[in-house]
Amino acid sequence: MAAPTEEISILLADDHPVVRQGYRRVLEHQGGFRVVAEADNAASAYSAFKQHSPDIVVLDISMPGASGLEAIRNIRLRNSRARILVFSMHAEAVMVKAAFAAGANGYVTKGNEPATLIRAIRAVARGERAMSDDVAHILATESLAPSRSTLDHLGEREIEILRQFAAGSTKEQIASNLNLSVKTVQNYHYLIKTKTGMRTDAQLVRLAAECGLTDL
Repeated sequence: MAAPTEEISILLADDHPVVRQGYRRVLEHQGGFRVVAEADNAASAYSAFKQHSPDIVVLDISMPGASGLEAIRNIRLRNSRARILVFSMHAEAVMVKAAFAAGANGYVTKGNEPATLIRAIRAVARGERAMSDDVAHILATESLAPSRSTLDHLGEREIEILRQFAAGSTKEQIASNLNLSVKTVQNYHYLIKTKTGMRTDAQLVRLAAECGLTDL
């Protein structure tokens, strides 16, 4: 863990280069932060983590192919002490809960001021869990209505597969993105339908969109 007086090394993972450049400038202008690597997808984020071993990974949860959920899962499997902060436009409870289930230490939405992200990075560096106020409110509201989402019964791997399926990926593409067999993806597809009560793929896509898993 980086001490408060030490520079915090950061891996930025976001598929929008303008976003990465903007927040790189913001963080490095602050002092005490050093962006050691950038990535634009889950696979390159994992590779960069292996190469640079940053103190903090700041990543978007929505990226082409495998999402930030898969990057979190793989990074956590490689290093159980890794510190990961999600920085995303998605504020839906199902995405927040899936990120924490995958192993994230914090979650901040992009609608917040840069100061919120900076505070969250410092908190995660200290070993704390960090959330922006809107995320904390969403989770608090969700706890009062635990059965409001049909997706509550899905695990984070099932959420990821549903997200990719709803975005138009084939079972073969999903299998490649997640290093799974096509048969395993087919089994997950069947389980997702069973757990959600959806009978058709069109219903699954509509459900994913309603729950904020896609940008449709």
